[in-house]
Amino acid sequence: MGLLSLNHVFFLLCAFLVFNLVKKLQSSKRSDAERAHRACKAPPIVPGKDPFGIVRLLEAMKASREERMPQYVAMLMDQMGRDVHTVSAKMLNDLTVTRDPANVEAIFATQANDFDIGPNRLESFKPLLGVGVTTVRGEAWRHSRALLRPQFSREQISDLDLEERHVQAMFRMLDKRLQHNGWTDVIDFQPFLSDLTHIVAIEMLYGSAAGLYKSPTHSQDLPVDPEAAKFSSFSHHLESGKSWLYERMMLGRLGWLFGSRSFSRHCQEVHRYVDNIIAAKLKNFQSGKEEESSRDKFVFLDELAKHTRDPLELRNETLHVLSASWDTTAALIGWTFYFLARNHIVFQKLREVVLAEFAGGIDFLRLRDCQYLHHCINETFRCAAVIPVIERMCTQDTTLPRGGGADGQSPVFLPKDSRILIATYAMQQRADIWGSDVEAFRPERWEGRKVGYEFVPFAGGPRKCIGQQFALTEAAFTIVRILQRFDGIENMEPPGRIRFHHALTNTSGTGVQIRLHEARAR
Repeated sequence: MGLLSLNHVFFLLCAFLVFNLVKKLQSSKRSDAERAHRACKAPPIVPGKDPFGIVRLLEAMKASREERMPQYVAMLMDQMGRDVHTVSAKMLNDLTVTRDPANVEAIFATQANDFDIGPNRLESFKPLLGVGVTTVRGEAWRHSRALLRPQFSREQISDLDLEERHVQAMFRMLDKRLQHNGWTDVIDFQPFLSDLTHIVAIEMLYGSAAGLYKSPTHSQDLPVDPEAAKFSSFSHHLESGKSWLYERMMLGRLGWLFGSRSFSRHCQEVHRYVDNIIAAKLKNFQSGKEEESSRDKFVFLDELAKHTRDPLELRNETLHVLSASWDTTAALIGWTFYFLARNHIVFQKLREVVLAEFAGGIDFLRLRDCQYLHHCINETFRCAAVIPVIERMCTQDTTLPRGGGADGQSPVFLPKDSRILIATYAMQQRADIWGSDVEAFRPERWEGRKVGYEFVPFAGGPRKCIGQQFALTEAAFTIVRILQRFDGIENMEPPGRIRFHHALTNTSGTGVQIRLHEARAR
């Protein structure tokens, strides 16, 4: 399984279960008294086959491997009742799961001081990403946030030259797939989009991505670029390492047991690649070349280095931004074309809007103000939540406003250190919120809609994603450029259920199997 023998793992697991049983018995009386004092009631309990939730954990891991984890969470709640939106479950530890917007508002806004990320995230992510903005709490988090926030200013995210250069590189790769009739052959579009967002992120963060765009087809007749080969290896190690992080997170406090030599190698190779870049940058700074590089263009690392020269801090913070940015944006764009390929009327309507509203060029304001484009993006988020669950932990004894009792209307008591999962996908599949056609991809449902806490694709509250506007701008720009270049799309995937490959972010388990038709007027 990992670095520990099976006997050691079995012993540690038994000790963990006994410890938690004793702890549960000790805290049960206090929780019951506090619940009564606060006039709270317990939420429905998801039935389990064992008192520790081991079977439930194994079921969840099986659902993840079968690429149906978001549906599995929604199914568990639906089995408790269509009007049940907060439940308690056992998965090694007690876990509260909610898809109630009132509770989400409490967690992110009205009671935000009572909730934060849990320590499990730091322990799970630390071997690969280190200590950074997405894993730390308290003063450490405030320091990281203050360090990073200025780098996502309007001036930086509205500079589209970087995006355009790399979109053109992607188009050159797509040109190799065009046939005489104007259609590409069958492609999986997801790797093209992943390469695009990966390289944009690399250049924005570290300052150079020249020559790094590699063909997702790995064609043998293309020249081998040493720098592209290094990037390809780095990309592979980071993606593979992140898949291990998801498994570690699922195991909660036992996540540290889940490791292997391959995971360690992924971590080492990621660190080596980034450390070499940082070392070269710091050497330039020491020789007085930093001002010249800063005048040429915005580079995230250059700006961070004005505030800290600690190589480890620079590595950690840039890796946290990199990890959070490239997969989520690529997944969002990929899912958008996944649904557009299955909804030709929406594709044609969106393309007509794009041709009309961007005839005079593309800039930040036009991207921001194109309503139907953002309706399509929001509907993509709703139908295929890129982040299908969000975890929080109670920093003190607290409550959720709803979910307790037989009618689900009483507050729910949560002791300090309780784990809460916000089931965003399940919340976005509630017919009572979104309509009886909740399973349909229909961007028009967003017309005139005032968005509340039923829709939180970038989380909310103090820890809301600081890169939200950058991600939306990059996604919108890329979608517009593709629709300007191609006037037709066909789904080439055989019929079957939607598959969610969930490893921190949520992508299509079958890829985005399509053909694109080139618009003749270019």
